Amino acid sequence: MNKRKINTRRPKHTQDELRELILEAATKLIDERGLEALSAREVARQIGYSPGTLYNVFKDRDEIILTIQSRLLDKLAVHLDAVQSTRGDRERVVALADSYLAFTQAYPKQWNLLFEHRLIEGKPTPDWYQEKIDGLMTRVEAALGPLAGEKSPTSMQLSARVLWAGVHGITSLSTAGKLASISNEAAQTLVTNLVSTYLDGLTGPASKPAQRPPKKSSGQSA
Repeated sequence: MNKRKINTRRPKHTQDELRELILEAATKLIDERGLEALSAREVARQIGYSPGTLYNVFKDRDEIILTIQSRLLDKLAVHLDAVQSTRGDRERVVALADSYLAFTQAYPKQWNLLFEHRLIEGKPTPDWYQEKIDGLMTRVEAALGPLAGEKSPTSMQLSARVLWAGVHGITSLSTAGKLASISNEAAQTLVTNLVSTYLDGLTGPASKPAQRPPKKSSGQSA
């Protein structure tokens, strides 16, 4: 019995189309199976090309990962910029942290990729990567600015990084599925508590509505 011949001819793709195919397949692998599943051979199998084709488009695996990271950081920037500027100063900082948490929970494996992936020894981190991280910090500094009083720019930078590092620690435990090992509280509750406590230390506790004095009974004299 003759086996039917399978048509292995691949459609032609431009360099830009191939680039998108590779990035889409690599991102899907990371989302479904994590960074350890990402290999040139597996990406090539997913898109129906040989592994060598990938290196005609990208220098190496690191460049594929860095490009995915770049796109993720751009998405995060847009997500954070959507926080309404009409909120009160304190509420804006809380909303920024909430937005950050929501984003990391929407893209858990991609977000963990930012901190799991290490470039080979001696290979420098691209300038654009640090610029994107600095851009995120600038957003936090801008939100804290109206609450910071007479703090110097250097002190503001430190405050922004301390707060971000704390929120990031909670989100990292959450996206890694390990938050329950230290707390039964939801990540949202912990983030809100952290930000509120930090802002209390920075500016003083949030003001509470004034309470009315208790009514005197009819038998009490003025």
